[in-house]
Amino acid sequence: MSKQMPKLSVSKVFFTFLKLGLTSFGGPVAHLGYFRDEFVARRRCLREETYADIVALCQFLPGPASSQVGIGIGLSQAGIRGGLAAWAGFTLPSAFALILFAYGIMALPEAVVEDGWLHGLKIAAVAVVAHAIWGMAKALCPDKPRGGVAVLATILALLWPGVPGQMAAIVGGAFLGKFFLRYEQSNVQEPHLFVPGKRSALFSLCLFFGLLLILPLLAAGGPPWLAIADSFYRSGALVFGGGHVVLPLLQAEVVNPGWISKDMFLAGYGAAQAVPGPLFTFSAFLGSALNDAPNGWFGGLLCLLSIFLPSFLLVVGVLPFWESLRKNQTVRRALVGINAAVVGLLLAAFFHPVWSSGILSVGDFVLALAAFCLLLFWKIPPWIVVGATGLGGAVLSILV
Repeated sequence: MSKQMPKLSVSKVFFTFLKLGLTSFGGPVAHLGYFRDEFVARRRCLREETYADIVALCQFLPGPASSQVGIGIGLSQAGIRGGLAAWAGFTLPSAFALILFAYGIMALPEAVVEDGWLHGLKIAAVAVVAHAIWGMAKALCPDKPRGGVAVLATILALLWPGVPGQMAAIVGGAFLGKFFLRYEQSNVQEPHLFVPGKRSALFSLCLFFGLLLILPLLAAGGPPWLAIADSFYRSGALVFGGGHVVLPLLQAEVVNPGWISKDMFLAGYGAAQAVPGPLFTFSAFLGSALNDAPNGWFGGLLCLLSIFLPSFLLVVGVLPFWESLRKNQTVRRALVGINAAVVGLLLAAFFHPVWSSGILSVGDFVLALAAFCLLLFWKIPPWIVVGATGLGGAVLSILV
C-alpha cells in the first residue's frame, strides 16, 4: 500500500490556481490539460483516476465545466475554503483584466484583440490538449477494450455535437464499463478527499434551487441590481456545456433588454478571447459596461459572482454524494468506462474546435508540434510554452 498522497493548504491552493489563472489560455478543454499537468503529473496530489472522476462529474453539471473541476480540486485538497481559494485564484485575474478593459475599451480594443497573438494562443491550446490526451489515454485507456470505448465516445461526440452527444457518450461509457469492462481492484491507497459533509451538501443544493425560484420573484418589483443578479444567476444555473455555449444566452439576457449594445457585447467577447482563465469571466466585462447603474466595478463583481455562484453550490452539493458512490464496486466498474469516455470527449474537442481553429497552415502545425515536444519530452512548464507559442503566432502573422 502506497503512502497517503500529500494535500495542499488553502494558501497553496490559492497561489497554485492564481498561477493557472494568469497563464491558462485556450478555453475549457485546455484548462483540463493544465489542471492535470499541475495536480496529477507535477504535484501528484491527485491520482489520474480521481481527477478523471471529478472531470466526469462536472460533465453532468450545468455551468462552466473547467471552473467546476477547479472548485472540485480545491474542495478535495482543503475543503470549502480550498474550493473558494481555487475559484478566486483561477477566476479573478481574467475578471479584473476584463473590468479594466471595459473602462478603457474606446482606447484599447485594437491592442487587446491583436490577431497574431490570439492565433498563437490557439496553437498553444492544440499542444496543451494533445499533451493532456496523451497522458490521460495512457492511464485510463491502457488496453484495447477501453481504447475502443474512447474511440466510440469520440465518434459519438463528433457525429452528435453539443451536450446531448457528450451525455450519451458518458452514459454509454458507464454501461459498457459496468457490463463489459474488467475492473481490477487497485492496491494503491485511495486518497481521502476533503469534501463537505452531507448536511452542508443538502443545504447547498437547497440554496441553489431556492435562489433559482426566488430571485425572479424578488427581481420583478425590486431594484435594478436584483434583476441583473437574477439574469446572470439563471445563465450560470441553466447552461450546459459551459464556455462558448453561454454566449447566446447572455446575449439574450443583456442585449435584447437594451442593458448593453451589441457592439459593446461583441467587443467584450473579443477581449475575453485574449485573457487566460474561464470564458465565464466575460460576465465581469458585461457588468462593468452596462449602460445604467449598477455598472463599473460593482456591476462587474455582481455579475461575476452571480454567474459563478450556481457552479459552486452544485459542486459543494453533489461532490460528497459522488465521493460515496465512487467507492461502490458497481459504480467503480461504470467509472472505468466513464473515464475512457472522457478521454474520447477530450479527443473530439481536440479535433473541433481546438485543432480546426488553431491549425490553419503548415507553420501553425510546426509551431504546435514544437510546443507539444517541449511539454512531452523537455517537461517545460506550460505557462512558458504558452507564452512562447503566443509570441510565435505573432511572428508567423508578420512573416506569412
